[in-house]
Amino acid sequence: MTSTDSPVDLAPELQDPHVLGTDEMAALLRTGTWTRYAGIGDSIVAGIRQPAPGYADLSWADRVAAALRAVNPDLEFRNFAERDLPAARIRATQLEPALAFRPDIALVVVGGNDLLGRTFDTAAVETEQARIISALRTRGCTVVTMGLFDNTWTPYVDDKYKVVMKQRLQEFSNLTRRVTERMGGLYVDLPAHPAGREPIFATDGLHLNARGHAIVATEVVRKLGAHLAAKQS
Repeated sequence: MTSTDSPVDLAPELQDPHVLGTDEMAALLRTGTWTRYAGIGDSIVAGIRQPAPGYADLSWADRVAAALRAVNPDLEFRNFAERDLPAARIRATQLEPALAFRPDIALVVVGGNDLLGRTFDTAAVETEQARIISALRTRGCTVVTMGLFDNTWTPYVDDKYKVVMKQRLQEFSNLTRRVTERMGGLYVDLPAHPAGREPIFATDGLHLNARGHAIVATEVVRKLGAHLAAKQS
C-alpha cells in the first residue's frame, strides 16, 4: 500500500441488514465439523462478479470458505467450477475430481447455462443434478444447492428475453429444490429473498455484484446453521 492509498470503506457491507458479519457466521457454524469443502458448477460457483462500492470483492464460495475456516482453520477448499459449462459437462469434468478430493461438504449449482440456450431441457438438467448430488450424498457429503435470483426486472436483461427468462429461472429453482430435497441435501431459496429486488446484479445481465455474493454467502451459512441446529435438537 502506498502512502496515497486509503483503506477500503466497508461500512455499507457492515451495515447491510442482509449480510452477516464474520463473528455472526462463526456463531452459526460453531458446531460444524466439516474439513473438506468442494465447489461444483459454472460461473456462479466459480465466482464471476462485478465489484460493488463498500463490499469486499470476494465470491460467495470464498466467503463461505472463510466462515467455515473460522470454526476449523484446517479446512481445505477446492473450487472445481468453470464458467460457461452446461450441466452435462459439469458432471463429466468435475464430479470425479471432486469425489477424489473426498469432500464432506459441497456447494453445487448446475444448470444455469442450460437455461440460457435455445431450449431448456429441465428433465436433462434434473438428471445431471441428481447424478452429482447422489454421488456426493452416497459418500456422506453435505450438499448445498440454491435457486437463482430473478434478474428479469433489471434494465440489464433485454425486454425480448424477460418473459422466457423469468419462466426458466422459476423452472430451474423448482427442479433444483425438488431433486435436492429428495436426496437429503440443503436447498437455499434465493428466489424468495427480499434482496432480489435490490441492487445486487452485475451489469452483464447474468451475474451478481459483490453485494449479491455477500448476501448469497450469508444465506448459505444461515442454511448450514439451521441444519446444525436441527441436528442438535
